[in-house]
Amino acid sequence: MLQYFRRGTLGRWRLDGRKLLITGASKGIGAAIADSALQLGADVWLVARGSARLQQQQTELQQRFPQQQVFFRAADLSDADQRHDLLHDVQSRWQVLHGLINNVGSNLRKPALQYTLDEYRQLMDLNLTTALHLSQLAHPLLRSAAGASIVNIASVAGLCHLRTGVVYAMSKAAMLQMTRNLAVEWASDGIRVNAIAPWYTDTPLARQVLADADYRTQVLQRTPLGRIASATEVADAALFMAMPAAGFITGTCLPVDGGMSVNGF
Repeated sequence: MLQYFRRGTLGRWRLDGRKLLITGASKGIGAAIADSALQLGADVWLVARGSARLQQQQTELQQRFPQQQVFFRAADLSDADQRHDLLHDVQSRWQVLHGLINNVGSNLRKPALQYTLDEYRQLMDLNLTTALHLSQLAHPLLRSAAGASIVNIASVAGLCHLRTGVVYAMSKAAMLQMTRNLAVEWASDGIRVNAIAPWYTDTPLARQVLADADYRTQVLQRTPLGRIASATEVADAALFMAMPAAGFITGTCLPVDGGMSVNGF
């Protein structure tokens, strides 16, 4: 039965043997994506800034999934040279890449009038420029794979107004347009490009914001399903986009938001 699951029709809902590069992989949604990807049979390459945390994560994951490859590289992906070095490392071990998960990003919450130009540039560079440049650098490896895909981790902030700050929202809205453009431009190369747009998710960063009881209540009131997403739920949505089962889906954004973005009054 397991052999049928992996090789038959149901195998289209797995990632056996596929090689995925995951940025921002050491915690939160990125860590959940890495864990779920390995459960689905993939080999993974983890990227984040903290070397010690990545080393620990690699050790734990390799013990749980001894038959699969778990590589990592500590890198500040806001630096172009480190992006080049990362892809050079990946290419030295893998001849193809089946999936690039652009998850790395950050935010600085403040009113629009309080942002400095340096803050604007830093956020846009990490949240947007990094995703585009990594996609460009990974293109040869993705093109060499059969049925490769890019999955951009955007946000409902790119779909509607949130209180998370104008620069973050701009970067995520631009990421969605990048997704649409690359999907059309690279379709002939056999590369699908999609995005997901999460709402508040149970991660260490979100817990800090949601520690304000009044704010958490307001968030839940705007969410038809009435709860916060788990990191695994968001990870599973991202990995669906990378599966063979999603092979005719490209250029789209899947909100993972409990209905928040369609909630009128």
